[in-house]
Amino acid sequence: MKKPPVKPVFSSLEALFDEIDPSGNNSLSTAVKTDRRTFLKISGAAGAGFVLAFSLGGKVEAASSKRRAELNAYIRISPEGSIFIHSKNPEIGQGIKTAMPMIIAEELDADWNDVKVEQSPINENIFGRQNAGGSRSIASNWDTMREAGATARGMLVQAAADRWRVPAKECTTEKSFVFHKKTHRKIPYGDLANEAARLPVPLDGTLKLKDRRDYKLLGRRISGVDNYALVTGQPLFGIDQALPGMLYAVYEKCPAVGGIVASANLDAIRRLPGVKHAFVLPGNGNEQELLPGVAIVATSTWAAFQAKKQLNVSWDESGASKDSWGELEKRAQALGNQPGKETLYEVGDVDAAIQSSAQSIDSFYSFRFVAHASLEPQNCTAWYRNGEIQLWAPTQSPGRGLASVANTLGIEEDKVTIHQTRAGGGFGRRLVNDPLCEVAAISRHIKAPVKLQWTREDDMTHDFYRAGGFHSFKGGIDSAGKLAFWQHHLITFSHDGEKPVIAGAPRQPAHEFPAQLIGDFRLTQSMLPLKTRCGLWRAPGSNTYAWALQCFLHELAVAAGRDHLEFLLELMGEPTWLPPKNLYGLNTGRAADVIKLAAEKAGWGKKLAAGRGLGLAFHFSHAGHFAEVAEISVSESKKVTVHKVTVAADIGPVINLSGAENQCEGSVIDGLSTMLGLEITMENGRIQQSNFDTYPLLRIRNAPTVNVHFIQSDNPPTGAGEPALPPLAPAVCNAVYAASGHRVRTLPLTKEGFFT
Repeated sequence: MKKPPVKPVFSSLEALFDEIDPSGNNSLSTAVKTDRRTFLKISGAAGAGFVLAFSLGGKVEAASSKRRAELNAYIRISPEGSIFIHSKNPEIGQGIKTAMPMIIAEELDADWNDVKVEQSPINENIFGRQNAGGSRSIASNWDTMREAGATARGMLVQAAADRWRVPAKECTTEKSFVFHKKTHRKIPYGDLANEAARLPVPLDGTLKLKDRRDYKLLGRRISGVDNYALVTGQPLFGIDQALPGMLYAVYEKCPAVGGIVASANLDAIRRLPGVKHAFVLPGNGNEQELLPGVAIVATSTWAAFQAKKQLNVSWDESGASKDSWGELEKRAQALGNQPGKETLYEVGDVDAAIQSSAQSIDSFYSFRFVAHASLEPQNCTAWYRNGEIQLWAPTQSPGRGLASVANTLGIEEDKVTIHQTRAGGGFGRRLVNDPLCEVAAISRHIKAPVKLQWTREDDMTHDFYRAGGFHSFKGGIDSAGKLAFWQHHLITFSHDGEKPVIAGAPRQPAHEFPAQLIGDFRLTQSMLPLKTRCGLWRAPGSNTYAWALQCFLHELAVAAGRDHLEFLLELMGEPTWLPPKNLYGLNTGRAADVIKLAAEKAGWGKKLAAGRGLGLAFHFSHAGHFAEVAEISVSESKKVTVHKVTVAADIGPVINLSGAENQCEGSVIDGLSTMLGLEITMENGRIQQSNFDTYPLLRIRNAPTVNVHFIQSDNPPTGAGEPALPPLAPAVCNAVYAASGHRVRTLPLTKEGFFT
């Protein structure tokens, strides 16, 4: 069978990383500033109430009640008093569908019981960027949403003042009412909706946003808007979707990426019970869109799964991956004893510092690839007809999904419609839209609505994995016990020999902790060739840098005979904002504050029983300053029990305390599960782990107590879904050393003989 043309493979993922992390330092973009002229007030049909449309980074067009479906984000208040607020970004369990409307409701002074959240359509020309990744949804929309709420509130106040014939400045608002205290009058927002709709939008500079001390909703624990639907099993997820006359599909791809179909027993498959179609798709040459494979379409998911078990495919693997983790590891260990091939960043004179330091420490750290393992395996429903296609998709990047599907089918993007569904976990996997492309191609081929469902084995063996890697360190201590120099050789992988795999190396090495805090510092890099697909995984880059960096810092503190807390605070020095000297650069004062808070709440320095220890770690990523302390015990048989994890964070004012706590707790569990026993290895290009029997997620019995503490600073708010994860692994590994004297330099822990 003819091979498809080869196209650039990783450019789209690199571009997506730039969107999620344009600073190049695992942080966020500058928050979007709103031009008040982008606010549009519209009147609905008679009696329809009040609608305020506003821009969230997209192109605002003239709006009218007849084009409400095409409006930008909006606040709509019905005459009955219901307050409808659009939520534009995908909900993947991070709580954004609740948190973003809360910001608007706070400035609007709405009673949260009156608020009804509506998931917006997918249209980035109207709504601006619509994706879930990088913990950036709140940061990039904070100002816009606050101003939108305040604008609507101002118009409602003016409507009440006009009715009462009093100055607007004498009116106040609370819980969806406007009050005039002098005359003891009040009016609900619903009664003012039609009058407010006829007023002009307030001019720039006329609105006063709330001070943090006046917040009534933000910072409280608010239940998620979908919680009732979730616990009652309502069809929110992609896997729940159903269409009239829908068929069910599976798609078999080569177990070694790059292989193509040579032949398959299609005639035999077509004769199986329930099977309607079986055919080969050649792929489109883009590994983020459509790989070559065999599609089976049946009358039920069960029939499709059973047919897939009897599918026999002969693969042409002449161009397929031959990756071997064992071989890669041997090559990396040999490279670790050599200088890096490329210098990424250097300051001072490291060679001189090596000669003059009182002592030096050498260490080699290694970590395996890991999968995303979302609870909901990949799926998508599509209906291609009359040259257009609709998809119901649990995607983190619907805008990119539009482009990918259009490219796969060779049609214009305006012929593609994506309906957002809730996603059962993403962690970066659903930033890539290959399931959308697969089902789009299948639906067009059979000319019918179809749901594509991956098995868990498909999900595990066709992931875009978090890359493994290696760190070779040399660090020095001076005669006073202070950090003297730092030399770091990063060994990662490359698909093209020119740039590292996605998130395999710092985007801006000069800004990566601790480069800016050490006078004599050198970071070099070597790359090994790789064909295994890599992608973004929770807290990209930082999830592995933090472990190696913070563990090696602890090694140096121990070598210097210093308390780790004292050593880490000394490294931070005086409070200052490091480049890029804004919200997305490390602030050493904020860092020191969370380090001290975590240590205090965890009882740092307290006397512990033999075999029990505390470990501390800090990391800054995605604009979040996080420190964590793990309290663990290690038995003589090397059984590790993590008893408690204390988290201290500064992410600015917390929007939804319940959601933020959940994200931190989830990050701790996710990080702990990963570091204890999870690994993806490959031999002859084939992934060796295919389900949870060989990829053992953390069980409830092993989950620790997690205590979360926030510093409610006046800095603009940022997210908690990513930056809470990186400090967990080093905190636990440093605690293992404190409890047992064993220095962990390999992840997962099972590789060094530990178990849970």
